Amino acid sequence: MQPTAILNMARGKGKTIPIKLLSTAGTGYFYTTRRNVTATPEKFKFVKFDPIVRRKVLFTEAKIK
Repeated sequence: MQPTAILNMARGKGKTIPIKLLSTAGTGYFYTTRRNVTATPEKFKFVKFDPIVRRKVLFTEAKIK
C-alpha cells in the first residue's frame, strides 16, 4: 500500500453534516450548507434572501434526503 492510502484509512468520520435551509415563506426555495454537530447541537435558523418572493425571510434547518 502507498503511504497516502494508509493515511486516508486511518482518518475518522467527519463531524460536519450537510443540511438544507428551507424557506418559511412556503416557496420551496432552499440553501444547502454544512453544520458541525458537536459545536452547534441546536438547529440553524437564518434570515436570508428568498428570490421567489424577493424578500428576506426566515430559513430553518431541514434534513437532506
